[in-house]
Amino acid sequence: MSATREIERAELHKTIWRLANELRGSIDGWDFKSYVLGMLFYRFISENLVAYLNDQERRAGDPDFDYTNLSDADAEFGRVETVQEKGFYILPSSLFANVRKRARKDENLNVTLSQIFSDIEGSANGTDSERDINGLFADLDVNSARLGPTVAKRNEKLVKLLGAIGDLPLTSGGFSDKSIDLFGDAYEYLMQMYASTAGKSGGEFYTPQEVSELLARITVAGKTEVNKVYDPACGSGSLLLSFSKVLGHDKVRQGFFGQEINLTTYNLCRINMFLHDVNYEKFDIALGDTLIDPAHWDDEPFEAIVSNPPYSVKWDGDANPLLINDPRFAPAGVLAPKSKADLAFTMHILHWLAVNGTAAIVEFPGVLYRGGAEQKIRQYLIDNNYVDAVIQLPPDLFFGTPIATCIIVLKKSKTDNATLFIDASAEFKRVGNKNTLMPGHRQKIIDAFAGRANIDHLAKLVDNDSIAENGYNLAVSSYVEQADNRKAVDIQTLNGDIAGIVKRQARLRDEIDAIVADLEGGAA
Repeated sequence: MSATREIERAELHKTIWRLANELRGSIDGWDFKSYVLGMLFYRFISENLVAYLNDQERRAGDPDFDYTNLSDADAEFGRVETVQEKGFYILPSSLFANVRKRARKDENLNVTLSQIFSDIEGSANGTDSERDINGLFADLDVNSARLGPTVAKRNEKLVKLLGAIGDLPLTSGGFSDKSIDLFGDAYEYLMQMYASTAGKSGGEFYTPQEVSELLARITVAGKTEVNKVYDPACGSGSLLLSFSKVLGHDKVRQGFFGQEINLTTYNLCRINMFLHDVNYEKFDIALGDTLIDPAHWDDEPFEAIVSNPPYSVKWDGDANPLLINDPRFAPAGVLAPKSKADLAFTMHILHWLAVNGTAAIVEFPGVLYRGGAEQKIRQYLIDNNYVDAVIQLPPDLFFGTPIATCIIVLKKSKTDNATLFIDASAEFKRVGNKNTLMPGHRQKIIDAFAGRANIDHLAKLVDNDSIAENGYNLAVSSYVEQADNRKAVDIQTLNGDIAGIVKRQARLRDEIDAIVADLEGGAA
C-alpha cells in the first residue's frame, strides 16, 4: 500500500471513529455498532445498485441515464432481472442518497426507514437470494427507545446518522472498485474498534486482521486458488474474507461458506460479505449450532478451512447419545468433554476437510496437553498423521482475552510422519493496549511453516512416534527450546563486586558503632 493511500486510510479511520462516538451518545458502543454498520450497509447497497444499473443502461446506449433520478414507477421495469443478478432491489425514492435529502423534513423518518428496510428484504422473497437477504436489517431498529425517548428525538438521531455516514469520503468521482475497498475497510475498522472497546462481549466475535491473514496464508501455502473456503464459527466473517486479500477476489472459485450461532453476528457476517462485493451466489452463511446442527452436510469437502472457535465452551457431549455415532466424532472413539468443546470443533473441521486441503484453527492452549478425553482425541489425530503443525502465538493478541493461543494445522495428505512445532510467542510488537503480529512477524512464521525444518529456538520437526512416547503432548514448549537470553556472568567481576559490598558494609557498621558510642558517652 502506498504512503499516500495509508495516510488516506488513517484519516478515514479517524473520521469514522470520531463520528461513531459523537453519534452514539449514551448508547453502549457495542450496541450502537448495529446502527453505524447497518447504515453504512444501506449506503453501500444503494450506491452499488445505482452503479450497476447506470452501467447497464449506459452500455445499452443511454449515456445520461441516472437511476437515482428515475421515478419509482419507471424503475419497476428492471426489478426482476436486477434481483436475479444482485439479489435485491431498491426503488429510487428509497435510495440512501434520496432518503438523506428528505430526512430533515420527514417527521416520520423512522417509519420511512423501517418500511424501506422491509421492502429491500422483501424484494428477495421467493428468489434464490431470499435466505441471504432476509433479516439483514433486523438489528437496525429505528424505533428503539435507545435512540431517544420520543419519536422526534429518535428521528433527530437518525438524521445525524444519515448525514454522518453520507459524508464519509468513500466514493470519489463515482462508485468504483476503490469504493468497494473503502467500504469494506471501513466496516472492518469499525468492527475492530467496537470489539476492542467491548471486552469479551465483542472480542469473541472478531479475529484481528493480522491473525486472519496469517491463518489464510497458512491454508493456501503453495496455491494460487482454492475451490472454496469454510469457517464453522464464522463470527463477523473477517477470517473468510481474508482469502480475498491473500489470493485475490476471484481466486476462491465456489465461494465462502460458514455457520454462526449468534443471530446478530450472523447478520453482520452476511452484511460483511456484501460490503466486500461478494455476491449472494458466492457465499453461503448458515445460522445455527455447528456442533449439534451443522449446515453444509451435502457440500463437497473444503480445500481451505480457517476458524477461531469459542474457547472451552460447553456443549452436549456424551449427554447426547447420538453424538458418539456422529461420523464427525465417532472415529476418535470419544467425545470432547461437555465443559470444553474445543476439540469437538477440531474433529468437525477435520471431517469437512478435503483430502488435498489444509485447516488452520486457533485453539485454547489447554487442548495441547490436557488429559482424559482430549488426550485420546490428540492420540487419534497424531496416530492418523492429521496434525501438520502446531504454532504457539504470542499472548494478548485477541480482544477480550490476554491468553497466549495456538494454531493447530490439519492435513489429510502429508509427505512425512512428523509434526512441525513453531514457537512464535516472541513474534509481536506492542501497539496500544494489545500485542500485534507485524508483517515481519507473520512472514517469519510463514517461512518456518513452509520450510518445515529445524530452526534453533523457533521450529522443530518431531516424528509422531516421539510425540506418542511423550503422552501425545502437543505443547510447543515441550519440543522447541527457548533461547537463553540471560547475560553471561563474569565470576571474577562478580566476586570483586561482592568483596566491595562486604567492605562497605563493614565500614558502615564501624561508623554506626562510633555514632552509638558518642551518643552513650554524652548521655553519661
